[in-house]
Amino acid sequence: MSVGRRKLSTFLLALLCLPVPFSLGGEAAEGAARVLVLTDGSRERVRGYSIEGGRLRYYSAERNEWEEMPAELVDWPATERQARREADAAAERSAAAGESARRQRQEDLARAPQVAPGMRLPAPGRVYLVDRYGGAPVLVLLDQSGGRLNKNMKGNILRGILNPVAGSRQMIELEGPRADVRSHTTVPEIYFPVEPGNGAPRGDGALPGDSEGAAGRLRLVSCEERKGNRVVFSYNIAVYGRMSVRAQYVETIVEPVSDYWVKVTPAAPVEPGEYALVEFDREGAPNELVWDFAVDPLAGANPAIRPGEVDRGAPVLILRGTAPPPDEGKAP
Repeated sequence: MSVGRRKLSTFLLALLCLPVPFSLGGEAAEGAARVLVLTDGSRERVRGYSIEGGRLRYYSAERNEWEEMPAELVDWPATERQARREADAAAERSAAAGESARRQRQEDLARAPQVAPGMRLPAPGRVYLVDRYGGAPVLVLLDQSGGRLNKNMKGNILRGILNPVAGSRQMIELEGPRADVRSHTTVPEIYFPVEPGNGAPRGDGALPGDSEGAAGRLRLVSCEERKGNRVVFSYNIAVYGRMSVRAQYVETIVEPVSDYWVKVTPAAPVEPGEYALVEFDREGAPNELVWDFAVDPLAGANPAIRPGEVDRGAPVLILRGTAPPPDEGKAP
């Protein structure tokens, strides 16, 4: 036999003689160790064992080597009970992990529900219009208009109610004759973020911030053209202090989409024109900051949110022309 073949044979024989940590008689899950309970109460963690002639040969999970002992030193009934306990515990952990993953998946879907084939809403925090253009759905951001957005206000609840003088009439107008966002459908779909809750009134006088409260505080309004601007609503104050709000209300449907979103639509197709989504407090007073849009089937494309580039409710827009960044909003 040549020297090369002799060396190869010696190497293969050495490999066959190496101890390998696999189950021989006692089976354990791959990568896991099984506990042998001994008659003196001690325990030995092994990765595999076999019984030959009254001797127990096992591979120690602690010392990583093969060892032997009399098989009679093992309390086999106790060993089996221990194995069942460990199997039950592993099954419980697996079930808990699966349930946790299921709840997390449901939470993710609630925060970003699907609103059209292949389209999900971004993280809650902004208001969006789902438009249809060129036969495809388009997600469009609706910014608040009518005044500077109070960065310290919580959610969308009213903070800036006007305080007109008694006996006066004051109109709330949006600058310019046209809204930037144009809906190409006569039944626009607006998605408004809400807070999960139980419908309990808030301490600041506002309606609940959840989907139940949203149905009572969100309404669509048809804007009226006046001297190149859009009138959303007006206040009438009687001399005795009673205030009334006048607006061209559109019958509105507010339905929950998930714990974090509601869908706002007109109850019937609307005529082309300028509109606004208005939020009211529990006393019926409107927020002067509104979400304006138009219904204009013949308009060009809206600035669309790029798929996959929405993060933490701050969408990236495809801006055409020289429009301000979305975070700046509109000047008062």
